[in-house]
Amino acid sequence: MFDAIAGRYDLLNHLLSAGIDRVWRRRAIRALALSGSERVLDLCTGTADVAIEARTAVPAAARVVGVDFARAMLKVGRTKVRQNRLDDTISLVCGDATSLPVATASVDAVTIAFGIRNVERPEAACDEIHRVLRPGGRLAVLEFAIPRSPLVRSAYLIYFRLVLPRIGRLLSRHSVAYDYLPASVGAFATPDEFEKILTNHRFVEVRADPLTLGIVFLYTARKR
Repeated sequence: MFDAIAGRYDLLNHLLSAGIDRVWRRRAIRALALSGSERVLDLCTGTADVAIEARTAVPAAARVVGVDFARAMLKVGRTKVRQNRLDDTISLVCGDATSLPVATASVDAVTIAFGIRNVERPEAACDEIHRVLRPGGRLAVLEFAIPRSPLVRSAYLIYFRLVLPRIGRLLSRHSVAYDYLPASVGAFATPDEFEKILTNHRFVEVRADPLTLGIVFLYTARKR
């Protein structure tokens, strides 16, 4: 499914979020408090938007490795990396978030943008993130959520369940992918539940900050 929509994935992300997805990614990178020397791992990197953001932020990560299981997504990402002349500092690798091709305690920070809910065993991914982070390493996760405000929630669910899938089907020419999106968000852990998952997997300083009226949460944490 992800391979099938790779060619129009970026267009639909920007269109369906009214461009706010760029703001969310910048916020996640700022939460890492980069100094310019870090090695960052971007899980579920997709077309590498977060990886590129990490390398072009000020200060920027020194090096970024992006991991994803969708090869067509990575192909689009590699083109974008080359266009931004970042080939020497961003590497994109096909791999599994629950069995990372990364050495233990080898990265300073980990990011995941709208991908943790797609991992079949998110708890196993949290264990792997903890393993590859150096002591004191930071984690920033962006994920959709159902807004808590009744008014916002009602408007959001109408858009998310009725409008968004129709636009997605029209532009992506894929009948399933943009029905999967709202279904996967509804099935994923609530912000409180995901905070508990991170805490139970030995992360400290766990926070869940709502963005854009609570339709997205930024989760941050640190390895002790």
